Amino acid sequence: MRKRPVFFRFIWIMLIILTLLLPAAGCTAGGGRKERAKGTFAEKEDGGGEKEAAPETEIQVFIAASLYSSMSGLADRYEAEHPEVKVIYNADSSGTLMTQIKEGYECDIFFSAAKKQMDELMAEGLIREGTCANVVNNRLVVVARKDGGTKVTGLLTLNRAESIALAGGSVPAGRYTRQALMNLGILKETEDAADITAREVSEALGGVQISEQDNVSKVLAAVVEGSCEVGTVYYSDTCGYEDELEVLENVGRDLTGQIIYPAARVVNEEADKAQDDAADDFLRYILSDEAKKVFASHYFETEIE
Repeated sequence: MRKRPVFFRFIWIMLIILTLLLPAAGCTAGGGRKERAKGTFAEKEDGGGEKEAAPETEIQVFIAASLYSSMSGLADRYEAEHPEVKVIYNADSSGTLMTQIKEGYECDIFFSAAKKQMDELMAEGLIREGTCANVVNNRLVVVARKDGGTKVTGLLTLNRAESIALAGGSVPAGRYTRQALMNLGILKETEDAADITAREVSEALGGVQISEQDNVSKVLAAVVEGSCEVGTVYYSDTCGYEDELEVLENVGRDLTGQIIYPAARVVNEEADKAQDDAADDFLRYILSDEAKKVFASHYFETEIE
C-alpha cells in the first residue's frame, strides 16, 4: 500500500487534534450556564443588557391555622405581582403564635383568629401602633362525617357522642366552644373560658371521650379522618369538605361572641427597609377589596358587625 507523504500525515493528525479540542473550547468560551440559586437570587437585566443578581425580600407572616387555605391563594397572587417578595407563612393556633412572638421569633405580620391574643401583644408593645385592623368574621360550627351516623345535633346534644375533637383552651376555637357551653349552662361559669380543661368538659358531658388538639386544623382532620365522631371548627374550615362533612349546628354569636380576625404589623427589629416596606404593602393587600373576594370564597364574612 502506498504511504502518504510525511507532510500530509502531519496535517491529518493536526486536524484530528483540532476536532477533539473544539467541543471543549466551546464549553468554556461559550460560558457554561449556572443554575440559579432557588429562593436566594433572581436574575434581571440592567440597561446595558447584562444580568445582575437581585436579592429576594422575605416577609414573615404568622397566621391562624384556619386562614391557611385563603392566605395561600393571596400569597400566590401577591407574589405574581411582586416577584421580588417572598411571603413565608407560619400557621398555627393564635395562642402558639402569640407565644412565639413574645419569645422573639422574627415576625412582620400577625393575623390572629381572635382579638384576645392581639390585644395581649399590643399591651406589651409588640404591635406597631396604628396598624391593627379587623379583617374578617367567622362562625363556630359543630361538624361530623356525613357517613358517621352520629346522634349529635349540636352543642346541646354533645353528650350523645362517643368522641369529640376539641381545640385546647388557648386556641380561639377551643375557647369559643367552652364559652358557648358555659353560656348554655353545660359548663360552670368561670372568669376565662380558656381555663376550662378538656377533662372538665368531658365530665360536664357525662364522661364523653375528648381528643384535645393544639389547633383547629387538627380538630378538622380528626373528624374528616373519622378518628373522632364530632368536633367544633370554624365555618370557613368546611370549605372544600362539603362532600365529606355535615354541619350539625351553626353556633349563634349570642353564645360565642364575635369571632373577629385582626391583622397587624409586628415590631421586627431585624427587618431592613425593603422588608418593612414589603410587609406594609402586604398588609394593605390583605385589607383590599381583592382580598375580601378571596376570603368570601372561603366562607369568611368580610363585613364586620
